[in-house]
Amino acid sequence: MDSLTFAAIIAASFMHAAWNAMIKIGLDRFMAMALMGLSLGGLSLMLTPFFPFPDRAAWPYMIASVIFHIAYNLSLVRAYNLGEYGQVYPLARGAAPLAVAAFGALFLGEALSPLGWGGIIVLVGGVWLMSLKGGGKSSGSIHATAVGAALVVSTFIATYTVIDGIGGRVSGTPSGYTLWLSALEGLIMLLIAAGVRGPAAILALRGVWTAGIIAGALSLGAYWIAIWAMSRAPLGTVAALRETSIFFALAISVAALKEPLTPWRATAAAMIVLGAVSLRLA
Repeated sequence: MDSLTFAAIIAASFMHAAWNAMIKIGLDRFMAMALMGLSLGGLSLMLTPFFPFPDRAAWPYMIASVIFHIAYNLSLVRAYNLGEYGQVYPLARGAAPLAVAAFGALFLGEALSPLGWGGIIVLVGGVWLMSLKGGGKSSGSIHATAVGAALVVSTFIATYTVIDGIGGRVSGTPSGYTLWLSALEGLIMLLIAAGVRGPAAILALRGVWTAGIIAGALSLGAYWIAIWAMSRAPLGTVAALRETSIFFALAISVAALKEPLTPWRATAAAMIVLGAVSLRLA
C-alpha cells in the first residue's frame, strides 16, 4: 500500500473515533443517530454540486448500501442498549475485516501476501482482545445477547463495506458516490426518527446542532476517505486498517476521559499497531 493511502486511512480512523466520542452529548442513542443523519445528509447534499454525478452502474450498489447502512445504524443502537460501549464497539468493528478480506480474495481476485494476512489477523485479534478484556466495569465478560447483537452489527459493516468498495469503483467518482450515498442515508434516518419520535423531537435537537454538525463532518470525511481508499487498495486491507480507530478511541478514553490503561488494553493496542504496520509493509 502506498504511503498516501495508508496515511489517509489512519487519519480517517482518527476521525471515526473522534465523532464517536463527540456523539456523547446527552441524547439517547436513537436521537443521537438522528442528529448524525441530519448533519451528515445536509452536509453531503450541499457538496454534491461540486463533484461529478455517479455513473448509473453504481446506483444499484448505492441503494443496497443505504439499506444496509440504515440497518447498521438501528442495530447499533440496539447493541449499545444491551452491552457496554467499550466492549460492543470493538467487537462489532473487529469481526468485519476478515469477512471483507475473504470476499475480496475469493471473488475480486485481491490476493494478499502472507504478511498482509498476518497483519489483518493480528489487528483483528487486538480489536477482539480490547472488546473482551479491555472494557470497563464488566471487563472480562460480556452478555451473550450483546455479543449476538454486536455480531449482527458486524455483518452489516462487512456487507456495506464490500458493496461500497465495488460501487465506488464502478461509479467513476468515489467522491460523488460517497456524497449521494451519505445524503440518501441521512434523509432516510431523519424520516425514520421523525416517524418514530415525531417532528417535535427533531426540532428539540437545536441545542446540540453545533456538536452534531462537527460530528457529521467527521463522519462524512472518515467514510469519504474509506471509499476513496477502496478504489486504490484491496478491500480487506482498507477494512482492517480502518479498525485502528479502536486504538485512537483508547487514546481518547485515557487522555480525555481519564480511563485507566490496563495491561490488557495496552496489549490490545500494541497488537493493533503491529497489525497496522504489517499491512503498511505488505
